[in-house]
Amino acid sequence: MRVGVPKETLPGETRVAVIPAAVPPLVKAGLEVAVESGAGAAAGFPDETYRSQGATVISRPELFRTSDIVLQVRATPADPSLLRRGQTVIGFADPLGNPQAIRQLAPTGINLFSMELMPRITRAQSMDALSSMATIAGYKGVLLAATTLPRMFPMLMTAAGTISPARVFIMGAGVAGLQAISTARRLGAKVEAYDVRPAVKEQVQSLGARFVELPLDAADAEDKGGYAKAQDESFYRRQREMMMKVVAASDVVITTALIPGKPAPILVTREMVEAMAPGSVVVDLAAERGGNCELTKPDQIVTHQGVTILGPSNPPALVPYHASQMYSKNITTFLTHLLGKTGAAEPSLPINVDDEITKETLLTREGAVVHQRVGAA
Repeated sequence: MRVGVPKETLPGETRVAVIPAAVPPLVKAGLEVAVESGAGAAAGFPDETYRSQGATVISRPELFRTSDIVLQVRATPADPSLLRRGQTVIGFADPLGNPQAIRQLAPTGINLFSMELMPRITRAQSMDALSSMATIAGYKGVLLAATTLPRMFPMLMTAAGTISPARVFIMGAGVAGLQAISTARRLGAKVEAYDVRPAVKEQVQSLGARFVELPLDAADAEDKGGYAKAQDESFYRRQREMMMKVVAASDVVITTALIPGKPAPILVTREMVEAMAPGSVVVDLAAERGGNCELTKPDQIVTHQGVTILGPSNPPALVPYHASQMYSKNITTFLTHLLGKTGAAEPSLPINVDDEITKETLLTREGAVVHQRVGAA
């Protein structure tokens, strides 16, 4: 079987699905690897590096025409005319956020797998691309804030006097939030964090941050996969009222709250922003889903009464080299799982729907949407 790695076409997408170092293991497994010319250039991986590792560099039409398996960062939106029945496509497909795109691809007859729907089980940890990209986002979000803030993060004792540390407040202590806490602490900031899930308090404190506790009933705040669950509007209203004082006292607010398949909840209101001191910064890492801040505009810099709001819609693409490295590991491990022990020797990819990982990530097969949640959506 031939594995194809196309160049990403979504504006601003600089990552590549497979890096050169991942080619030899695939070849050793009995696969041919083809890469579209220029696919890795934006991430720092030139065509010659792929050739030296055993890949063939070809054009985009030839890649889709001859590849049995296509590995992408963004599997949607896609050009149906390039796809053929029986072909397997793996990548981020946004199946819960844009289920119509999945329905439109189903008639092509491809086997479409979604990296977003990887189950949070021990066997799938090395395939969890969402966590990998969230790690990048949390790190980069803090650096964007530090660059924009008109003051330094650490406390410094200088001949000109003592410089007090910046106060950073991180909303959401998932993978992105915990990485943001760690990065801000390394830069010397005084860090506070809040999450609707009380269970993460110990993780926040272990990184040296103070956990902000609000007297809100959040007993049902976490789903079986460990993600935060959406709450009703009355909960978010009470949460915002209690959060005002903490936000107003912060130099930097970084928001990371995302609910799979739903718009991001509004956590930072216009009134909260107006209560912050001029020069303060809000970095909204949920901008792609509408944002946690009421004033966020994706990929734009908004200044409101002296406060700067940044809404990067694709933070991992701002660190494409290592984001590609991590994603490449996730997707090639997943491919190896799908192949099984003898898959590379088969004429087509074996699909074992009795396996939990395969079942939870398979979106379309034989012309139909086969994933129950996505089909319902």
